[in-house]
Amino acid sequence: MGHNEAWKDEDMSVKRQNYSADFKLRIAFEAIKGAQTINEIASANSINPQLVKQWKKHLLDNGAAIFADRRAKAHKDDEAVKDQLYQQIGQLKVELDWLKKKTGHLG
Repeated sequence: MGHNEAWKDEDMSVKRQNYSADFKLRIAFEAIKGAQTINEIASANSINPQLVKQWKKHLLDNGAAIFADRRAKAHKDDEAVKDQLYQQIGQLKVELDWLKKKTGHLG
């Protein structure tokens, strides 16, 4: 076994920490409030300052979606269902015409 192989196993056992959505939200709020610096927040919560920056940016960029008009989403969903139904109707009409032709009912 070479000298490089011994340390390889140790490095491969490092696992990424998964943080809950509630924790991320709390940290992002603290960063937005600005009462503490990013580094102070990171240090107090034993996390990397880069995570604090990412979570703050994510909240600022996507926070408006919480208040987005739900009717717009519902309308978009309705349109998708309607498109799917029209597609099914078209397919069924083609099949019906084919069956009528096969059985001699189509003029």
